[in-house]
Amino acid sequence: MHYVLIYDYAPDYLERRAEFRDAHLKLAWESHGRGEFQLGGVLADPVDSALLWFKADAPAVVEDFVANDPYVKNGLVVNWRIRPWMTVAGALADAPIHPA
Repeated sequence: MHYVLIYDYAPDYLERRAEFRDAHLKLAWESHGRGEFQLGGVLADPVDSALLWFKADAPAVVEDFVANDPYVKNGLVVNWRIRPWMTVAGALADAPIHPA
């Protein structure tokens, strides 16, 4: 199953992220190494949120990421939500559906 983690950033995110960025990226790459974290990054213009894509058997994997993320722990993320993502088209789709 695919999950999307949506982060809403604090207004001072850009000014504060440098202190926590290496630890945040380490967490992401470790999760990627386990096959969970697939892709992620900030949404630009304006830089106020981010999308992170996970592949996992349950949302608990994503919840664990959030609980350990330095951005969340230190208030750079003011709101977050996890959504199941039903992917049906494309080479990486979780449940591909091809037209007849």
